Amino acid sequence: MAEFDNKEVEYDLRVSDKYKNTLDIEGFSLMMKDPSYCYKFYWLEAIVKLISEGILETTFNDVIDEMICNAWYSVREFHIHLSGIQADGQVRDGLERTILTLSELSSLPSNASKDEIKNAIKSNDKMLKESKEQLTNMVPYRALSGFFAKDDSAVDWGSVRRITSYIEKINREVVLLPYTLGESSKLKKEIYFHPSWVEMIQDNTVAILGWIQYEKVKWLQNNNPEVPGLVYKLAPMDEKMRKLGNVRKLWEGVLEISKVNDVFTGCNIEPKEYDIDHFIPWSFVMNDELWNLMPMDSSLNSAKSNRLPKWDPFFSRFADNQYLLYQLINEKPGIRKLYDHCYKDNLHCIWAGQELYRIGNSKAEFYTILEKNMKPVYDSARRQGYEIWNTCHPI
Repeated sequence: MAEFDNKEVEYDLRVSDKYKNTLDIEGFSLMMKDPSYCYKFYWLEAIVKLISEGILETTFNDVIDEMICNAWYSVREFHIHLSGIQADGQVRDGLERTILTLSELSSLPSNASKDEIKNAIKSNDKMLKESKEQLTNMVPYRALSGFFAKDDSAVDWGSVRRITSYIEKINREVVLLPYTLGESSKLKKEIYFHPSWVEMIQDNTVAILGWIQYEKVKWLQNNNPEVPGLVYKLAPMDEKMRKLGNVRKLWEGVLEISKVNDVFTGCNIEPKEYDIDHFIPWSFVMNDELWNLMPMDSSLNSAKSNRLPKWDPFFSRFADNQYLLYQLINEKPGIRKLYDHCYKDNLHCIWAGQELYRIGNSKAEFYTILEKNMKPVYDSARRQGYEIWNTCHPI
């Protein structure tokens, strides 16, 4: 799936024809219409996933827990703001706030498993109760509003008891709804899935989840306009996506003929005893471009993790190594050959090929081009909430 711009593009939600005469598919297609917050997408996604697992009855609490698990990775690993930021800098989205609260209460890593997240939710149940309850105020009811058009009576949104009764009336007298609600209150409130909708959702789970993801990505991209590769930041990524093999061979070739100083320690990089790492974290840029990669002391790589190095003084030291690489690419045929092998996986940015690595740049010109293109990306990551890494090994 490609990344989306701000133009409206419709996703054709196709379900099996056998359901179109018995179920209100049009009403279902309106369940994500006009959201005020992102957790409307996560609500429907959680319900679809639970139904796909054969669950016929659940509670608000269990759906909210599923929502937290589904959004955890995007919020914690990639610093995605689910519904943007308020003018005062505060998080707008209640689901995002709940995840951040859980993160503060627990020691969960950003790549925690679903079981680990659910165990942490259970351990901090009392502390999370209020924020979880806020997520049930409107979305479970408003999500069904697209089905209410065939009824002429006014909807009373001000009373949970009356809207619950109204939903039951619509389901009984007007049109079958995907779910109805029980009489319990707040997080204990029951959700009953209608068997006909269960069958339809189970038969069309892939198409429905694709539709939800499409709409969710459009929303998230609008609320995170500076974030690159957002479509890839909704779930844990396969580490096999990293394409660093040819870059490592390139730096190995450099190390055979020249000393290279570690950006953070100032010590010589020892051949075969280093990692290739991203200056601006991979979790933000979502690529393995050569201009953002460096050889780095293996013992510090895990400490840096997905944090940003201080720009000053580390960028200038990073640029020194990049310029050394640039010189050798243009002076040594063997290094040039290794560089050429990087084209497929590590040289996609037009500015890098046409400006940075072109023959004839002076050191000052090289630095200017590199900084001009990297600093805005670095600043975007900083604004998105990436932490600054204070290395304990300054030169």
